[in-house]
Amino acid sequence: MLRKIVVGPYQSNCYILGCKKTMEGLVIDPGDEVFRIVRTITETGLKIRYILITHGHIDHVGGAGELKKITGAPVYIHPLDMSGLGFPPDGQVTEGKDLQLGTYMIKVLHTPGHSPGGVCYHAPGAVFTGDSIFAGSIGRTDFPGGDHHRLIEGVRSKILSLDGNLRIYPGHGPASTIERECRTNPFFQ
Repeated sequence: MLRKIVVGPYQSNCYILGCKKTMEGLVIDPGDEVFRIVRTITETGLKIRYILITHGHIDHVGGAGELKKITGAPVYIHPLDMSGLGFPPDGQVTEGKDLQLGTYMIKVLHTPGHSPGGVCYHAPGAVFTGDSIFAGSIGRTDFPGGDHHRLIEGVRSKILSLDGNLRIYPGHGPASTIERECRTNPFFQ
């Protein structure tokens, strides 16, 4: 079960992912408009186990504290991006750390470059890429802590090397697939 909500002035993608078997769910990047996120959670009937952050920019973390208060779910972020959260996280996500969600395993892939602690979440059939890679583009690397070379290398080695049929769910804009980005994204030609 997957729902996408576009939130806030930066039109960030917030994702609600759930296991139909156990009705456990998680929220990725609750950047804003927490009332809409909570309404969607209520509609799905999911019990939220995690609030996962791809990176510590305000358009991706802005609603995390409020959503934590409402759902009671712990907030996880990479240690290098914790300062962007504005409050102490409940846990850290680092390369190779797997999170159990019902019958699924969610793998954490550290893809710095847009921010030092940027991560992607690899779930069955999908990868949630935050601002590391978009349909036809990549995240900006001119912010403090950005690194264009590291972003390109990280996405190439950790994301584009995955199964081509995997769907990419980015932090902004439409979804894509690994295969499509390998073939058409100008940053990887």
